[in-house]
Amino acid sequence: MLNVRETLKEVLSLTAKNNQWRRKEAVNLIASENVMSELAEAVYLSDFMSRYAEGKPRKRYYQGTRYIDDLEIKLSELVGETLGFPMVETRPISGTIANASVFRVLGNPGDKALIAPVQAGSHVSHTKFGTLGALGMTQIYMPYDEQSMNVDVDKAIKIINEDEFKFIVLGGSVYLFPHPVKEISQAAKEKGIKIVYDAAHVFGLIVGGKWRNPLKEGADVMTASTHKTYPGPQGGIIIFSDEQTHKAVSKTIFPYFLSNHHLHRIPATLVTHLEMIEFGEAYASSVVNNARALAEALAEEGFKVLGEHLGYTQSHQVVIDVSKEGGGAKCAELLERANIITNKNLLPHDPPDAVQNPSGIRLGTQEMTRYGMGRSEMIEIANLMKRVVIEKEEPEKVASDVKELRKGFLERKYGFSLADAEDVEELLLLRR
Repeated sequence: MLNVRETLKEVLSLTAKNNQWRRKEAVNLIASENVMSELAEAVYLSDFMSRYAEGKPRKRYYQGTRYIDDLEIKLSELVGETLGFPMVETRPISGTIANASVFRVLGNPGDKALIAPVQAGSHVSHTKFGTLGALGMTQIYMPYDEQSMNVDVDKAIKIINEDEFKFIVLGGSVYLFPHPVKEISQAAKEKGIKIVYDAAHVFGLIVGGKWRNPLKEGADVMTASTHKTYPGPQGGIIIFSDEQTHKAVSKTIFPYFLSNHHLHRIPATLVTHLEMIEFGEAYASSVVNNARALAEALAEEGFKVLGEHLGYTQSHQVVIDVSKEGGGAKCAELLERANIITNKNLLPHDPPDAVQNPSGIRLGTQEMTRYGMGRSEMIEIANLMKRVVIEKEEPEKVASDVKELRKGFLERKYGFSLADAEDVEELLLLRR
């Protein structure tokens, strides 16, 4: 028979243990994660988490939305001003939902979409295995150029001219260098094909001015997540350069793909965006510099780091080939035991069926940068990883050194603290 109080105690204990481990003892190198600032977390835990606001601001199907309307409008305005494109949708609750809403408008079941190849970083939602397939559409991969580690522009343009596609998808989840939007956009526009750029991973770098803005290079739509290099709450966002597509997608998000859009995200994302306006350029620059420093240090330690001939990376990501060390699954597990959190990942030469034990590991520097780590810490992390993966040192022994490193990096940087809010005591009182 269930003992409610004992189960409650277990739930609280496991949550506390996770907080202690992930925020005070581990070095997190998952490229798709980040942490909010203290102030963003404070407004995230508000009454909005219990409320509904179906529809668009000022046109809701529920009463009681006067304040979320104001916040949602303000968020759209600020994001639009920052990026230079005022048509913004803040309601998607994830990057995948953002993609689904756009794909549903741009294509119909049976239509073909031209997408970046897996080797160049396409996300599962772009493929027949994910959202595109769920909508009944067909994927065609663009050719991959091994030398540039990117889409082969000439061959992609040839395919665009020879076949019929409803839209093209660039951007994705594992890519070290910007995709060639400008180079492909002219051929796409001549045939009336829309370009969708999935900026989930690099949205913070775009806002911070350290990654090309795809809308300025010819993309019609940019989808993104708000919790990777952009260090906000988990959620999605869409920015448009095309008014017709904006209107159609706005009518599709609700009621096709969501009802309520998790309102507590909105003020937390607003706080995050204000942080990015104030600190974003410095933060994005540090993230990219740290990624390059980590890549160089890993190479010095004997790891096979992809992209050496191109300078390793221009994003927050670093990708290493650990096939000789036992593969991505084994190495990621060993590193986790050492309190270094990473994820296994397919590499360009891997067959698709190697997904459970691929050759690679994907790393990201955005969260540790937010905790204040810099070049010297990237060098130390590379050495700690070498001890586990190459020298085969007992992971639990290395874990104690990782904890020691992490002790000096517990305070979140490039954001607002509770002390930055004049009415923070009132805010916290309302939370209670």
